[in-house]
Amino acid sequence: MESPELTFTLAYLVFSLCFVFTPNEFRSAGLTVQNLFSSWLGSEDVGFIQYHVRRTSITVLVHSALPLGYYMGMSIAAPEKNLGYIHQLASWTLVIYWSRHHWHNHPISRALQAHIQPPHSSWGSVASSVNTEFRRIDKFATGAPGARVIVTDSWVFKVTTYYIHMALQNECHVTVTESRQHQLSPDSPSPTQILTLRVDSINPAARPFDIRLNSTEYAELREKLHAPIRNSPNVVIHQTMSELFLETFRAQVELNQPYTPPSGQEMEPCIGCMQVPAGTKLVRLCHTEGAENESECQQCFCRPMWCLSCLCRWFASRQDQQRPETWLSSRVPCPTCRAKFCILDICVVH
Repeated sequence: MESPELTFTLAYLVFSLCFVFTPNEFRSAGLTVQNLFSSWLGSEDVGFIQYHVRRTSITVLVHSALPLGYYMGMSIAAPEKNLGYIHQLASWTLVIYWSRHHWHNHPISRALQAHIQPPHSSWGSVASSVNTEFRRIDKFATGAPGARVIVTDSWVFKVTTYYIHMALQNECHVTVTESRQHQLSPDSPSPTQILTLRVDSINPAARPFDIRLNSTEYAELREKLHAPIRNSPNVVIHQTMSELFLETFRAQVELNQPYTPPSGQEMEPCIGCMQVPAGTKLVRLCHTEGAENESECQQCFCRPMWCLSCLCRWFASRQDQQRPETWLSSRVPCPTCRAKFCILDICVVH
């Protein structure tokens, strides 16, 4: 029979690990520092920097109190050990030191002080600028609560449990250093690629840090990130399924017979994007491949109206998303006249 001391030790150990690393079950139950102290922390959207200064401080205090909780529960087993009290005293001393002069000594405040430059004259002024950028809806944000990646117009942040790593975009460069494949779910049709990017700043006071994100988010990150991105040798970034299909689709269409429009006919803008001239024409060519195809595809009499990218997206949208291996061999209706065509019938306008 297990002793009460061992049962309590195991249960408290599991609780402590879950409270620190916060699985989804604890988060759903509201057992997080952010939820338990929400009234004191305030709103992240209103004051991003101030919120995380308070959050990291209360997190240090609460996590450091876990040994004290264990000590109190096990006081009858080891009453002579006061390590819990000593640990808690040290954390309170640290947070009191951080809070002096309006949190001037907090590590996040010190990190902001290293980025003071005109027109800002204090870390509080820099914090106000960060808060304003964070409130904008066009920021890039991803990652778990303990390792969030946030990119605003001017900053790159990595928000961790006890700290915020930061770098100004105009002072940093980013390098893709590693990629790993993970089969996160048995329902996922393909492995997930996790990229590791290192953020280095020319500011000597700004420490380099690593951020991680799914390869499917890489394109969105590049749009928001103005700092240069470099790839380390041998690191291959897998594209999304749509990007891979578009690349293969283009390569196949380029092998088809080109279409030469009648003399004097001008190409109108693509009706899908209105950004580029219409560059494709559907011409029934697959009947030359065999009688099996002849009865399925139909002749399209529409003039060139779509660019290759828009036609590809239309083609992909009509497919079974769970069976990408069948996409290239399938047939879809013309987006204008509904005549069925396959990839062999798509001709690039020359």
